Amino acid sequence: MGTRGHQHPAPGCWHPASWQRRRRFPNWHVRPSHHPPPLRVTVTEQPGRSSRSLVGPSGSTMMPPGRILPPLLLALLALGPAAPCSPRPNATRFVCTEPTLSTFPTGLPPTTVAISVEFTALATLLPTTLAGLPRLRELHLSSNHLAALPEAVLRPVPTLRVLDLTENLLADLPAGLFAGTNHLQHLVLRGNRLRVLRPAWFQHLPRLQWLDVAANTLAELPPEVFLPLRSLRSLDLSRNRLASLPPGALAGLRALQRLDLEGNGLGTLPPAAFAPAPALRFLFLQDNALQVLPAGIFVPLRHLRVLDLARNHLRALELPPRPPGPALDLDISGNPWACECPLLALLQRVAPRLSAARDTLCATPPRHQGQEVAAVSQAGDTGCEPKGDRQRPPDP
Repeated sequence: MGTRGHQHPAPGCWHPASWQRRRRFPNWHVRPSHHPPPLRVTVTEQPGRSSRSLVGPSGSTMMPPGRILPPLLLALLALGPAAPCSPRPNATRFVCTEPTLSTFPTGLPPTTVAISVEFTALATLLPTTLAGLPRLRELHLSSNHLAALPEAVLRPVPTLRVLDLTENLLADLPAGLFAGTNHLQHLVLRGNRLRVLRPAWFQHLPRLQWLDVAANTLAELPPEVFLPLRSLRSLDLSRNRLASLPPGALAGLRALQRLDLEGNGLGTLPPAAFAPAPALRFLFLQDNALQVLPAGIFVPLRHLRVLDLARNHLRALELPPRPPGPALDLDISGNPWACECPLLALLQRVAPRLSAARDTLCATPPRHQGQEVAAVSQAGDTGCEPKGDRQRPPDP
């Protein structure tokens, strides 16, 4: 829905991979100043012959005109300067995006606080890869070829706050991988091949605020798998294969403010699915297969500001109580709505701000078929009896 792209973490909260691919370290894409500008070869054509000269950054000629460079040197010059992936003494940040890199760089200084090795051919980490980096706080390893991680790889970095493993080949993680990282706040596992979430991963992450496991192959959630994550504020489970949620799936997540379940094929939801997360402000359920919403399912969510139910198979609607302050942002487009008493009266009572109103259409009754739900609701005829809660018989 239109508001979704503007739902950012709270001020001061790190903005992980799922929001902006070229983030992490602003201005790090600029070539470090310690690398000299590249040399260039100029070619001068004269009748009957050509001459080549090597020109430095100031434009001065470094080789007499008319002298032909050896073929090997010309080939090396054509390749351009070497990739800047050598550690600098006493540096605090290290970046490498060399596509041919296949081993993790060595010799990083103990002053390093942030590492970004991304878009490379890195396929293996050793248990000692991060040894000697006691101050490391951010580790970005997205878009590599990692298929497995050693269980002890994070033990040398107990101060780690951010771990980004987006778009690798991970099908599983060692049970004790996070045993020594109880300061971790942001964990991004998006775009891997994870089939299950193991409760052991989360036993030692009481400070975790952001968990992104979108675009994996998760088919189910273990009951109470997130129970230790009492500080979690954002959970992204979108684009997996979750056909249902077990009762208590969100147990322990009382601080959770953002939940994304988009594109999972969810067919049903437990009546108390969201009761363990009363602080929810943003809830995304679009592109699933929901046909019915349990009565009162959203009643515990008194702080909800954004609800996306677009492109399901819903005919009747459930909403939380009308919140104080700004109206609820609601996207219910792409559903076959029954524009009768329950739906129309609810929309008048809660008065949400409808997104994609032109795609939010009535399927029944025949007299309203194809009309915009918002227009029918605003017309004032809810089809309800004047007194009581009785609904008049639906139109034939």
